[in-house]
Amino acid sequence: MRRYLQHNLALFIFMGCIGITVEIFFTAIYDTFSLPTHNMSLKGYSYLWMFPIYGITAIAFPPLINILTKLKWWGRGLVFGLGILIVEYIAGATLRYFTGACPWEYQVGPHINGLIRLDYYPFWVLFAIGTEAVIRWLHPRVSSAFRE
Repeated sequence: MRRYLQHNLALFIFMGCIGITVEIFFTAIYDTFSLPTHNMSLKGYSYLWMFPIYGITAIAFPPLINILTKLKWWGRGLVFGLGILIVEYIAGATLRYFTGACPWEYQVGPHINGLIRLDYYPFWVLFAIGTEAVIRWLHPRVSSAFRE
């Protein structure tokens, strides 16, 4: 049981760090090309709230990968992308309820209640495909680190 907890905690931390890093790179690049000023500072950002949200992928993705194993990689990406939008909506609504605000409050583009942007779906699909690859790569390596 202890190795199981250590394994999942390590994966949670890895995926939290990877998710925040990807988000910082994404926001830096996306904002550079989407803002009218085309500011080339490449200033990226994230929110500390995102760490546990990204970390959850380490626990949620492996069983879902097994359930969806009959789908091709792109089919799993489409399903995971939709799942990410649902989690983003729930997480944003939960944060808004408990803190009074959602940190990523969307005001432009096609959005639902300011909590998710529908035009980000293709990016979430790509993120999901990458996340699956990272988890498949990390899982055996983290498992071997906690063998006695």
